[in-house]
Amino acid sequence: MKAYQRIIISRTDSIGDVILTLPLAGLLKDRFPQSTITFLGRSYTRDVIHACIHIDAFLNWDELASVDEAAAVRTLKDLHADLIVHVFPRREIAKLAKKAGITARLGTTNRLYHWFNCNRLVRLSRRKSSLHEAQLNIKLAESITGTGLLPLEKIYPLYGLTRTEALDDSLASLIDSQKMNIILHPKSKGSAREWGLKNFIELINMLPEDRCKVFISGTEEEGKMMDKSGIFNAPGVVNLCGRMSLGQLMSFIQSCDVLVAASTGPLHLAAALGINAIGIYPPIRPMHPGRWAPLGKHAGYLVQEKECNDCRKEGSCHCMQDIRPEEIIRLMGI
Repeated sequence: MKAYQRIIISRTDSIGDVILTLPLAGLLKDRFPQSTITFLGRSYTRDVIHACIHIDAFLNWDELASVDEAAAVRTLKDLHADLIVHVFPRREIAKLAKKAGITARLGTTNRLYHWFNCNRLVRLSRRKSSLHEAQLNIKLAESITGTGLLPLEKIYPLYGLTRTEALDDSLASLIDSQKMNIILHPKSKGSAREWGLKNFIELINMLPEDRCKVFISGTEEEGKMMDKSGIFNAPGVVNLCGRMSLGQLMSFIQSCDVLVAASTGPLHLAAALGINAIGIYPPIRPMHPGRWAPLGKHAGYLVQEKECNDCRKEGSCHCMQDIRPEEIIRLMGI
Protein backbone atom coordinates (compact mmCIF):
# COMPACT_ATOMS: atom_id res chain seq x y z
CA MET A 1 0.00 0.00 0.00
CA LYS A 2 1.32 3.43 -0.95
CA ALA A 3 2.68 5.58 1.84
CA TYR A 4 1.08 8.98 1.27
CA GLN A 5 3.12 11.96 2.39
CA ARG A 6 0.86 14.96 1.72
CA ILE A 7 -2.88 14.51 2.10
CA ILE A 8 -5.79 16.91 1.58
CA ILE A 9 -9.16 16.25 3.25
CA SER A 10 -11.86 18.30 1.56
CA ARG A 11 -14.96 19.05 3.63
CA THR A 12 -16.44 22.46 2.97
CA ASP A 13 -19.75 22.28 4.81
CA SER A 14 -20.88 22.91 8.40
CA ILE A 15 -19.19 22.63 11.77
CA GLY A 16 -20.92 19.41 12.82
CA ASP A 17 -19.99 17.72 9.53
CA VAL A 18 -16.38 18.81 9.94
CA ILE A 19 -16.21 17.49 13.51
CA LEU A 20 -17.46 14.09 12.37
CA THR A 21 -14.70 14.07 9.73
CA LEU A 22 -11.89 14.57 12.27
CA PRO A 23 -11.74 10.84 13.17
CA LEU A 24 -10.86 10.16 9.52
CA ALA A 25 -7.95 12.58 9.91
CA GLY A 26 -6.94 10.64 13.03
CA LEU A 27 -6.96 7.35 11.12
CA LEU A 28 -4.96 8.81 8.23
CA LYS A 29 -2.38 10.24 10.64
CA ASP A 30 -2.14 6.90 12.42
CA ARG A 31 -1.70 5.06 9.11
CA PHE A 32 0.77 7.61 7.73
CA PRO A 33 2.42 9.21 10.80
CA GLN A 34 4.99 11.12 8.74
CA SER A 35 2.36 12.65 6.48
CA THR A 36 1.26 16.28 6.35
CA ILE A 37 -2.52 16.58 6.42
CA THR A 38 -4.18 19.72 5.08
CA PHE A 39 -7.89 20.33 5.68
CA LEU A 40 -9.74 22.22 2.97
CA GLY A 41 -12.70 23.86 4.68
CA ARG A 42 -14.75 27.01 5.14
CA SER A 43 -13.45 29.99 7.07
CA TYR A 44 -15.98 29.61 9.89
CA THR A 45 -14.65 26.12 10.69
CA ARG A 46 -11.01 27.25 10.94
CA ASP A 47 -10.91 27.22 14.76
CA VAL A 48 -12.11 23.62 14.87
CA ILE A 49 -9.41 22.55 12.43
CA HIS A 50 -6.69 24.41 14.30
CA ALA A 51 -7.68 22.60 17.51
CA CYS A 52 -7.21 19.13 15.97
CA ILE A 53 -3.76 17.60 16.53
CA HIS A 54 -4.14 15.32 13.51
CA ILE A 55 -4.27 18.22 11.04
CA ASP A 56 -1.17 20.18 10.09
CA ALA A 57 -2.58 22.97 7.95
CA PHE A 58 -5.85 24.67 7.02
CA LEU A 59 -6.70 25.73 3.47
CA ASN A 60 -9.54 28.23 3.30
CA TRP A 61 -12.01 27.36 0.55
CA ASP A 62 -13.69 30.76 0.80
CA GLU A 63 -10.38 32.38 -0.16
CA LEU A 64 -9.51 29.78 -2.79
CA ALA A 65 -12.92 30.14 -4.42
CA SER A 66 -12.49 33.91 -4.66
CA VAL A 67 -9.42 33.80 -6.94
CA ASP A 68 -9.25 32.84 -10.62
CA GLU A 69 -8.86 29.22 -11.60
CA ALA A 70 -5.18 29.50 -12.50
CA ALA A 71 -4.32 30.95 -9.09
CA ALA A 72 -6.39 28.28 -7.32
CA VAL A 73 -4.62 25.54 -9.25
CA ARG A 74 -1.23 27.03 -8.35
CA THR A 75 -2.20 27.07 -4.67
CA LEU A 76 -3.09 23.38 -4.79
CA LYS A 77 0.03 22.54 -6.79
CA ASP A 78 2.21 24.26 -4.19
CA LEU A 79 0.96 21.79 -1.58
CA HIS A 80 2.54 18.93 -3.57
CA ALA A 81 -0.29 16.69 -2.37
CA ASP A 82 -0.29 13.06 -3.44
CA LEU A 83 -3.83 12.35 -2.16
CA ILE A 84 -7.07 14.29 -1.87
CA VAL A 85 -10.16 12.79 -0.24
CA HIS A 86 -13.39 14.46 -1.37
CA VAL A 87 -15.44 13.82 1.78
CA PHE A 88 -17.95 16.52 0.84
CA PRO A 89 -18.28 16.37 -2.95
CA ARG A 90 -17.90 19.65 -4.77
CA ARG A 91 -17.62 19.85 -8.54
CA GLU A 92 -15.26 22.81 -8.66
CA ILE A 93 -12.86 21.32 -6.13
CA ALA A 94 -12.78 18.00 -7.99
CA LYS A 95 -11.85 19.85 -11.20
CA LEU A 96 -9.17 21.94 -9.49
CA ALA A 97 -7.60 18.88 -7.87
CA LYS A 98 -7.27 17.16 -11.25
CA LYS A 99 -5.80 20.26 -12.92
CA ALA A 100 -3.34 20.58 -10.03
CA GLY A 101 -2.07 17.09 -10.82
CA ILE A 102 -2.77 15.57 -7.41
CA THR A 103 -1.74 11.95 -7.86
CA ALA A 104 -4.61 10.15 -6.09
CA ARG A 105 -8.06 11.76 -6.14
CA LEU A 106 -10.68 9.85 -4.17
CA GLY A 107 -14.42 10.40 -4.47
CA THR A 108 -17.70 8.52 -4.63
CA THR A 109 -19.24 7.07 -7.76
CA ASN A 110 -22.55 8.86 -7.22
CA ARG A 111 -21.26 12.19 -8.53
CA LEU A 112 -20.93 12.14 -12.32
CA TYR A 113 -18.16 14.74 -12.24
CA HIS A 114 -16.07 12.40 -10.07
CA TRP A 115 -15.94 9.94 -12.99
CA PHE A 116 -14.08 12.60 -14.99
CA ASN A 117 -11.95 14.09 -12.20
CA CYS A 118 -11.20 11.31 -9.69
CA ASN A 119 -9.06 8.25 -10.27
CA ARG A 120 -9.99 6.46 -7.04
CA LEU A 121 -13.74 5.85 -7.13
CA VAL A 122 -15.66 4.39 -4.18
CA ARG A 123 -19.21 3.07 -4.34
CA LEU A 124 -20.77 4.70 -1.30
CA SER A 125 -24.30 6.03 -0.87
CA ARG A 126 -25.07 8.11 2.20
CA ARG A 127 -28.75 8.76 1.53
CA LYS A 128 -30.14 5.38 2.58
CA SER A 129 -27.25 4.09 4.64
CA SER A 130 -27.79 2.77 8.16
CA LEU A 131 -24.30 3.89 9.16
CA HIS A 132 -23.40 6.93 11.23
CA GLU A 133 -21.93 9.92 9.37
CA ALA A 134 -18.54 9.39 11.03
CA GLN A 135 -18.56 5.74 9.93
CA LEU A 136 -19.40 6.77 6.37
CA ASN A 137 -16.47 9.21 6.33
CA ILE A 138 -14.12 6.44 7.42
CA LYS A 139 -15.61 3.94 5.00
CA LEU A 140 -14.98 6.34 2.12
CA ALA A 141 -11.23 6.05 2.67
CA GLU A 142 -10.99 2.42 3.78
CA SER A 143 -8.95 1.52 0.67
CA ILE A 144 -6.41 4.12 1.82
CA THR A 145 -6.33 3.43 5.55
CA GLY A 146 -6.86 -0.33 5.37
CA THR A 147 -9.43 0.06 8.15
CA GLY A 148 -12.81 -1.59 7.89
CA LEU A 149 -16.02 -0.51 9.57
CA LEU A 150 -15.31 0.83 13.07
CA PRO A 151 -17.82 0.65 15.92
CA LEU A 152 -18.82 4.06 17.25
CA GLU A 153 -17.00 3.57 20.56
CA LYS A 154 -13.72 3.30 18.65
CA ILE A 155 -14.36 6.42 16.59
CA TYR A 156 -14.71 9.19 19.16
CA PRO A 157 -11.23 8.65 20.67
CA LEU A 158 -9.90 9.71 17.24
CA TYR A 159 -11.17 13.31 17.35
CA GLY A 160 -7.88 14.82 18.54
CA LEU A 161 -9.42 18.13 19.71
CA THR A 162 -6.67 18.84 22.21
CA ARG A 163 -5.30 22.16 20.94
CA THR A 164 -8.08 24.36 22.23
CA GLU A 165 -7.10 27.93 23.04
CA ALA A 166 -6.92 29.41 26.51
CA LEU A 167 -10.26 30.73 27.76
CA ASP A 168 -10.38 34.49 28.29
CA ASP A 169 -10.49 35.50 31.95
CA SER A 170 -13.76 37.38 31.46
CA LEU A 171 -15.42 34.16 30.33
CA ALA A 172 -13.62 31.85 32.73
CA SER A 173 -14.92 33.99 35.62
CA LEU A 174 -18.49 33.07 34.65
CA ILE A 175 -17.94 29.39 35.45
CA ASP A 176 -19.15 28.42 38.95
CA SER A 177 -16.96 25.61 40.29
CA GLN A 178 -19.54 24.89 43.01
CA LYS A 179 -22.36 24.19 40.56
CA MET A 180 -23.15 22.15 37.47
CA ASN A 181 -22.48 24.50 34.57
CA ILE A 182 -25.04 23.88 31.83
CA ILE A 183 -25.07 25.30 28.30
CA LEU A 184 -28.39 25.34 26.49
CA HIS A 185 -28.24 25.91 22.73
CA PRO A 186 -31.89 26.30 21.65
CA LYS A 187 -31.52 27.39 18.00
CA SER A 188 -29.96 25.69 14.98
CA LYS A 189 -29.69 28.38 12.26
CA GLY A 190 -32.17 26.28 10.31
CA SER A 191 -29.85 23.28 10.04
CA ALA A 192 -31.93 21.00 12.27
CA ARG A 193 -35.40 20.54 13.75
CA GLU A 194 -35.63 22.28 17.13
CA TRP A 195 -36.97 21.30 20.53
CA GLY A 196 -38.65 24.69 20.98
CA LEU A 197 -38.05 27.68 23.26
CA LYS A 198 -41.05 26.77 25.40
CA ASN A 199 -39.43 23.46 26.34
CA PHE A 200 -36.08 25.09 27.07
CA ILE A 201 -37.75 27.66 29.34
CA GLU A 202 -39.58 24.87 31.15
CA LEU A 203 -36.29 23.02 31.57
CA ILE A 204 -34.62 26.13 33.01
CA ASN A 205 -37.44 26.60 35.53
CA MET A 206 -37.08 22.98 36.66
CA LEU A 207 -33.32 23.14 37.26
CA PRO A 208 -32.37 23.76 40.92
CA GLU A 209 -30.77 27.21 41.04
CA ASP A 210 -28.62 26.29 44.03
CA ARG A 211 -27.02 23.42 42.08
CA CYS A 212 -27.00 24.62 38.48
CA LYS A 213 -25.74 27.59 36.52
CA VAL A 214 -27.32 28.02 33.10
CA PHE A 215 -25.82 29.62 30.01
CA ILE A 216 -27.67 30.26 26.73
CA SER A 217 -25.49 30.11 23.62
CA GLY A 218 -26.14 31.06 20.01
CA THR A 219 -25.35 33.73 17.46
CA GLU A 220 -26.09 37.39 18.10
CA GLU A 221 -29.05 37.17 15.72
CA GLU A 222 -30.40 34.11 17.52
CA GLY A 223 -30.08 35.95 20.81
CA LYS A 224 -32.25 38.76 19.45
CA MET A 225 -34.78 36.21 18.18
CA MET A 226 -34.97 34.56 21.61
CA ASP A 227 -35.09 37.76 23.65
CA LYS A 228 -38.87 38.20 23.44
CA SER A 229 -39.46 34.63 24.60
CA GLY A 230 -38.31 35.43 28.14
CA ILE A 231 -35.66 32.69 28.12
CA PHE A 232 -33.07 35.09 29.57
CA ASN A 233 -35.32 36.25 32.42
CA ALA A 234 -34.89 33.37 34.85
CA PRO A 235 -32.62 34.14 37.83
CA GLY A 236 -28.96 33.38 37.18
CA VAL A 237 -29.30 32.68 33.45
CA VAL A 238 -26.36 34.10 31.45
CA ASN A 239 -26.86 35.18 27.84
CA LEU A 240 -23.75 34.25 25.84
CA CYS A 241 -25.26 34.80 22.39
CA GLY A 242 -22.81 36.51 20.06
CA ARG A 243 -20.20 36.98 22.79
CA MET A 244 -17.60 34.45 21.67
CA SER A 245 -15.53 33.36 18.70
CA LEU A 246 -15.78 29.70 17.79
CA GLY A 247 -12.41 29.06 19.40
CA GLN A 248 -13.55 30.63 22.66
CA LEU A 249 -16.87 28.77 22.49
CA MET A 250 -14.94 25.50 22.26
CA SER A 251 -12.87 26.41 25.32
CA PHE A 252 -15.98 27.51 27.22
CA ILE A 253 -17.79 24.26 26.38
CA GLN A 254 -14.77 22.32 27.58
CA SER A 255 -14.99 24.18 30.92
CA CYS A 256 -18.66 23.30 31.45
CA ASP A 257 -20.40 20.07 32.43
CA VAL A 258 -23.41 19.71 30.13
CA LEU A 259 -24.63 20.99 26.78
CA VAL A 260 -28.17 20.45 25.48
CA ALA A 261 -29.06 21.09 21.83
CA ALA A 262 -30.61 19.70 18.70
CA SER A 263 -28.33 18.22 16.03
CA THR A 264 -26.00 21.22 15.76
CA GLY A 265 -22.31 22.01 15.63
CA PRO A 266 -22.11 22.92 19.36
CA LEU A 267 -23.64 19.55 20.27
CA HIS A 268 -20.98 17.67 18.30
CA LEU A 269 -18.30 19.95 19.73
CA ALA A 270 -19.43 19.15 23.27
CA ALA A 271 -19.35 15.42 22.52
CA ALA A 272 -15.90 15.64 20.95
CA LEU A 273 -14.59 17.71 23.87
CA GLY A 274 -15.73 15.05 26.32
CA ILE A 275 -18.51 16.73 28.30
CA ASN A 276 -22.08 15.48 28.76
CA ALA A 277 -23.62 16.27 25.36
CA ILE A 278 -27.38 15.70 25.19
CA GLY A 279 -28.96 15.79 21.75
CA ILE A 280 -32.66 16.02 20.93
CA TYR A 281 -33.63 14.42 17.61
CA PRO A 282 -36.56 13.74 15.29
CA PRO A 283 -37.14 10.07 14.43
CA ILE A 284 -37.01 10.34 10.64
CA ARG A 285 -34.21 9.57 8.21
CA PRO A 286 -31.76 11.06 7.48
CA MET A 287 -32.01 13.41 10.48
CA HIS A 288 -32.33 10.63 13.07
CA PRO A 289 -29.59 9.87 15.65
CA GLY A 290 -28.59 6.67 13.86
CA ARG A 291 -26.94 8.98 11.32
CA TRP A 292 -26.15 12.10 13.37
CA ALA A 293 -25.97 11.19 17.08
CA PRO A 294 -23.26 12.98 19.07
CA LEU A 295 -20.27 10.69 19.55
CA GLY A 296 -18.36 10.95 22.80
CA LYS A 297 -17.63 9.19 26.06
CA HIS A 298 -20.38 11.17 27.80
CA ALA A 299 -22.70 11.84 24.85
CA GLY A 300 -26.34 10.80 24.65
CA TYR A 301 -29.57 11.69 22.93
CA LEU A 302 -33.35 11.55 23.16
CA VAL A 303 -35.67 10.54 20.34
CA GLN A 304 -39.17 9.14 20.13
CA GLU A 305 -38.91 5.83 18.30
CA LYS A 306 -41.93 6.04 16.05
CA GLU A 307 -43.04 6.95 12.56
CA CYS A 308 -44.48 10.44 12.29
CA ASN A 309 -45.64 12.04 9.06
CA ASP A 310 -45.62 15.49 10.69
CA CYS A 311 -41.87 15.17 11.16
CA ARG A 312 -41.40 14.88 7.41
CA LYS A 313 -42.80 18.35 6.88
CA GLU A 314 -40.78 21.51 7.24
CA GLY A 315 -41.13 23.42 10.47
CA SER A 316 -41.75 22.14 13.98
CA CYS A 317 -41.56 18.47 14.88
CA HIS A 318 -44.18 17.23 17.36
CA CYS A 319 -42.15 14.11 18.11
CA MET A 320 -39.27 16.30 19.28
CA GLN A 321 -41.37 18.84 21.13
CA ASP A 322 -43.18 16.11 23.05
CA ILE A 323 -39.91 15.06 24.71
CA ARG A 324 -40.24 16.20 28.30
CA PRO A 325 -37.68 18.32 30.20
CA GLU A 326 -37.67 15.66 32.94
CA GLU A 327 -35.98 13.32 30.48
CA ILE A 328 -33.22 15.87 29.90
CA ILE A 329 -32.72 16.30 33.63
CA ARG A 330 -32.44 12.53 34.01
CA LEU A 331 -29.59 12.45 31.46
CA MET A 332 -27.92 15.33 33.28
CA GLY A 333 -27.78 13.17 36.38
CA ILE A 334 -29.46 15.76 38.60
